[in-house]
Amino acid sequence: MNLISKTLAAFSLLLAFSSCSAQIKNATTESVKVHGNCRLCETTIENAGSLKKVAQVEWNEDTKMATLIYDTSKTSQAEILKRIALAGYDSDLFLAPDDAYAKLPECCQYDRVSKSTKLQNEEVKTHSMQNHPTAVEKEQEANELKAIIETYYSLKDALVQSDQKSASSIATEFHTVVDKVNMNKLSTEEHTVWMKVRSSLKENIDVISTSTNIEKQRNAFMNLSESIYDLTKVTKLEEPIYYQHCPMYNDGKGANWLSKENAIKNPYYGGQMLTCGNTVEIIK
Repeated sequence: MNLISKTLAAFSLLLAFSSCSAQIKNATTESVKVHGNCRLCETTIENAGSLKKVAQVEWNEDTKMATLIYDTSKTSQAEILKRIALAGYDSDLFLAPDDAYAKLPECCQYDRVSKSTKLQNEEVKTHSMQNHPTAVEKEQEANELKAIIETYYSLKDALVQSDQKSASSIATEFHTVVDKVNMNKLSTEEHTVWMKVRSSLKENIDVISTSTNIEKQRNAFMNLSESIYDLTKVTKLEEPIYYQHCPMYNDGKGANWLSKENAIKNPYYGGQMLTCGNTVEIIK
C-alpha cells in the first residue's frame, strides 16, 4: 500500500470513528490488543464486540490492536472483551475458551500465548489486589446473580397478592439490580446466558415498573420468568428452585414461574386461583 492509499485509509477510518462516536452516548475510546490473523478475524472480532448504539469495535490486522468506542453507562471494556473471547479471540484481559478457539477456521488460528503462563500471571495479579476479601465480598463473588433471583421472588410475591403498586415499585428496584451485575465475576456459561437474556429482562421489567394494569404486569412477568429460568440453569445457589406451571393462563397455553418453595402460590391469578398449578422441575 503506497503513502496516498494509507493516508486515505486512515482518513476514512477517522470519519467512520467520528460518525460512530456521534451515535454512541457517553462514549469513551480505548485501545486493547486482541490476537488474530486475517480479514476474517477482523470481521468476527468486530461483530462479536459491537452492539448497535452501545459499542463499536475496530480491529487492525497489522497492529493487532482493537479500538473500542462504547457507552460507559451501558457496557464496559470487560463486557466487550468477554464477547470477543467467547468468539475465540484472546486479549490481554481475557483468554478465549479452548473450544471456541478450536472452532475458528484454520487461517484464523493465531499463535496463542502460553495459557498456563498467562493464568499464572493473572493469579499473581489477583492475589496482590485481593489479599483478604471480606465475607460479604466472598458472598458477592460466589453469587453474582443471586440478587437477580431474590428480587424476582419479591416481584412474584407482589403478583401473588395482586398488588400492582408493589409490583411496579419492586420492578423499578429490579432494574437497578440488573445494572449492578458485575460481568467480570460471571462464569463463562453464566456470561453467555446473561448476554442473551439481559435485554429481554430489562424490557419486561420496564413494562412491569411503568404499567398500572396488573394483567399487563403479569404478561410481562410470564416472559421475564423464562429469562430467569435460563439464568437459574447455569447459576449455582445453595437452595433449590421450584419451577412451576399454571395450565390456565395465557388463553389456556399455560405459563411458568419460579419459586423458593414447593407450595403453589400462583402469581398469574392470585387469590382467584391461588393453588392452581404444579411443580414441573426442581433446580438444584
